[in-house]
Formats: sequence, structure tokens, C-alpha cells
Amino acid sequence: MARRDEDKPSVARTRTTVLENAHKVSVPKRGVTKRRAASTSSRAKTKITSSRQVQLTSSRTLPKRKLLPRSLMAKTKPARIHKHKLALLIACHNEEMVLETTIKSAVASGQKIEDIFVVDDNSSDKTREIAVRVLGVLNVLTVPRSGKAGAVYQAIKVFGFEERYQWVHISDGDSIFGEDYFRNYRRGLTGKEYVVAVGFIQSLRGNWIANYRSLSYTYSQHVMRRFQSWFNMISVLPGPITSFRTDIIQYLDFRTGVIAEDFDVTLQIYRMGLGKVRYIPDAICYTQDPQNLRDFCKQTFRWQRGFWQGVTRHRIGTKLQSIDISIGYQVFQMVLWLFEFGFLVPYTMFETGKWIILPILMVLDFTVVSILTIFSAIVAKRYWVLAALPYYYFLRYVELGIFLWAFVEIVILRRYHSTLQKGWVTEGRRYAIDKAALREAHG
Repeated sequence: MARRDEDKPSVARTRTTVLENAHKVSVPKRGVTKRRAASTSSRAKTKITSSRQVQLTSSRTLPKRKLLPRSLMAKTKPARIHKHKLALLIACHNEEMVLETTIKSAVASGQKIEDIFVVDDNSSDKTREIAVRVLGVLNVLTVPRSGKAGAVYQAIKVFGFEERYQWVHISDGDSIFGEDYFRNYRRGLTGKEYVVAVGFIQSLRGNWIANYRSLSYTYSQHVMRRFQSWFNMISVLPGPITSFRTDIIQYLDFRTGVIAEDFDVTLQIYRMGLGKVRYIPDAICYTQDPQNLRDFCKQTFRWQRGFWQGVTRHRIGTKLQSIDISIGYQVFQMVLWLFEFGFLVPYTMFETGKWIILPILMVLDFTVVSILTIFSAIVAKRYWVLAALPYYYFLRYVELGIFLWAFVEIVILRRYHSTLQKGWVTEGRRYAIDKAALREAHG
């Protein structure tokens, strides 16, 4: 395109030069033979061609702005392409139980149905059939088994989100969007410095594990995530509630082969300095949690292994970026807690003989946990999370043990460093959503 723009003014100037010098070309008199006329014409053409070549050659050394007249510059301005605000991409595999509910909740919360897309990771059930019936065949893509990250990457390219939309929201097949989720989300997509946005993740009403997760989510996001947002150090972009500004997608690698792709993409954004992360707490999305302890442990292992993979892969702690401080603080908390209860308290009791120290510390800690639980229940208006108090420490210790186990596997034993995640980690663990949970999600 640049070459053509340079040629146009050069040709125009050449034509002007030729016309100005036209009177210098001798016209053959009558009686001149046809052969002489042809020779004269040939020399004139050679002169014009030579002149044009000189003009073209010299024009390349001149600044473009001096060569292009205003009229031509106006014509060469790129046409403005209108982009829609936000697309929703739902990645799923065998989600026939929940997919239609997810799509309907998105529409009810303010997302236009023509801006909703589904990528089906080669499901063996009726997932694709349901998606096509609700959205139409043009908004549904089925890919060979690739895992979530691979399926999302292919969908971004096939649907052309980078050319058609300003933002793309990635979500899971079990996401139930709260009332006004997308209306609130769009209002939060402001400021040129923000390249990623995250909403508020919450557990669907369910069993004892959902109660525990709801307690953890409420406290961590109302307190910790707000703090992280103020200092631009949000440490993870949760899969179901994250949107990317489409002009940064070209810099991101969704096919790294890691276990937790959302955490790895988070670290990529910070390491490359692409921009800030916007937190939109009014955009609440509900998601399903494991239904038994076995699945809870599997999911936690995946998260913690992915965490340590990201820490080692991106060398967290070796730089003074905000993400290093954020993750370093989280690890320090865990290490400090282990040091206190695993070494300092037993050592003090053994040296002083005051065995009452441990019960006193446990009562104090339980008091703090109870206050946080009551606070979370009031803020979230989910008073049933108080039921998680009796078994809070049990699940907390399970998570802590998995955290340490994953550290040994990834950092010390160097396992899972070449893992290519192709399985769908939620496969076989979906359940039908009851009416009570839907009423709570939709207000």
C-alpha cells in the first residue's frame, strides 16, 4: 500500500513534466519518411520512460508528507471499522445439562444473543445440538479435542473477535450470570489503561463444599481483591468472569500446555506490561462446585499445581513488579502459618511446659474466622454459609496439605513441566441446577 501511495504523486508529476516539455519535441516536417517518424517517436517514448524512471527513483528518497497532496492524503486514510463492545465466548465439553441455562442467563443479564458464541470441544452428548438450536449454526464452533485453552484459541481466530469486537468475555458452560451481570460489566469497561476485566465469582447454592467455597470467595473478593485492584496486583484472572481487550490477544499464548491456563495468562499480561486489570464487583457470576471431597481435592490439586507451574515458569519473586509482591505476600502468609503452628507453637509449649498455649491460640483463630464468616454472610446476604464454620478447619487443612504437596511435585521434583492439558477437567461433574439456586442467582 505504501508503494502505491508513493507511485501516484510521482506519476502525476512525470505527466506534468512531460506536458511542459512537449513543445521541445520536434515535429517532423512534411516529406519526412515514415521510417524517420517512427524513429523520432521511439526516441520520445524512451525519453518519457527514462524521465518516469528518474522521477520514481528520486521520489522514494523524499518524505511522504511532502509528496502527497491533501486530496490524495484524504483518500489514503484507513476506513474506520466499527467494532461491537463485547462478545461472550462459552467454552464447553459435554455440558448438555447446563448449557442452555447458561445462555439464557446471559441474555437475561443484558447480553445480546447475536453476540454469544459457543466453542464445543468435541462433545459426545447433545452440547452442540443445544447450542445450534439456541444460537444458530454460525455462532457455534466444534473443534477436535483440544482442552479449554486450545478450544478458546481456535474460536478466537475462527470467529474473528479481534476484528469484530473491542472485548471478548471468556466463560464456562456452567456459568450462571447474575441479574444485570453484563449491563454492569459493560459500564465497567472504561479507561484506555485497562486491558483485562474481571467480575465477581460466587458459588451456586449447594452442599457443604459450596458453603465453604462461598465463604472463601466472599471474603477473598470483598477484601483481598479490592485491595489488589487498588494496586494493580490481581493475582489470577478466573476463567468464568474474565474479559480481554481484543487488541492484546495477539500477544497472549493460550496454548502453553500448562495445567491452569488462566493463571499463566495472568502472569503473561503482567510480565509483558500490557496494561491494568479492571475489577467489576457488581458483575456477579455463579458457578458449580464439586459435589464430594474427592472432586474437591482433584480441583484443588489442579489449581495448586498450576499455581506453582506459573510461579516457576515466570520466575515470580525475581522482579519487583506488582504481581511478584502480590503472589509473594500470599506465599508468605502460608509459610508463616506453617511456621507458627508447625514449629513455633510446639517448640514454645515444649520449652515452657505451658500446654494451654495451643488451645488459646486456636480459640483466638476461630474467633477471627467466625467474625470473617459473619461479615461474609451479611455482605453477600447468604446466611447459610455460617454452616461452614464447623468443618472450616478441616477443608482448610486439606487445601494447605495440597498446597505443600504441589510445591514438592513442581518445584522440588520438577514434575508436570511438560504437561499438555487436553482433558476437560469438569467432565462428568456437572449436575442439574435447582430452582432455588436459579432464583438466588437471578435476584
